[in-house]
Amino acid sequence: MVELRRAVVPVNQRLVVSVAEQMMVAFDRDQPKRMYPVSTSRFGTGNKPRSYKTPLGQLQVVEVIGQGLPPGAKLKARLPTGEIVPVDAPGRDPIVTRVLRLQGMERRNAWTLARAIYIHGTPEESKLKTPASYGCVRMASADIISLCRWVEPGARVDIVPGKLPSPTALPP
Repeated sequence: MVELRRAVVPVNQRLVVSVAEQMMVAFDRDQPKRMYPVSTSRFGTGNKPRSYKTPLGQLQVVEVIGQGLPPGAKLKARLPTGEIVPVDAPGRDPIVTRVLRLQGMERRNAWTLARAIYIHGTPEESKLKTPASYGCVRMASADIISLCRWVEPGARVDIVPGKLPSPTALPP
C-alpha cells in the first residue's frame, strides 16, 4: 500500500521554484535548507486548463504520494503500476517515484489541483535545468525522495517567473 499524507495544518516549510533558473530552494522556517534542479513547462507559464503551462504564484502541498516506493516507480492516476522506469529511458516520460500534489491559493492559479499539476519525479533527468515538462515541476528521483522525507502537506510553494529571491525578499 502506498503511503498518503494529507494536509492538516500549515507548516513552516516553503518551496520556491524559479522558472528563469529552473531551480527550487526548500526553506525550513525561512532558512534555506537545500537547492534542487527542476524542469518546468516547455509551454511557458499560465493556468488555463489544457494549456500544459506551469502556474505561477502561491500554492500549497495537499498530498505527499508514494512514500516507500523505489526510485523510478511509475505512477498512473497517483497509484503505482508496478513498473520501474530507468533514468533517461528512451521515449519514456511518465510520473515516477513520488508526487507532491499541489493546490493553487490564488485566483491566477485556481485551476492547479483540477489540472493535476504536481511536483514529481521524472526519468528524463538529462532534461532537468531546461523547460521540458507538460506543466508540472519535475525533479530527479533521488531529489524528490530526499524532499519527500522532509516536506509535509500544508507546505507553501511559490512558483516565480524570475530568479530565486533571497529569504528576506520572499513575500509573506
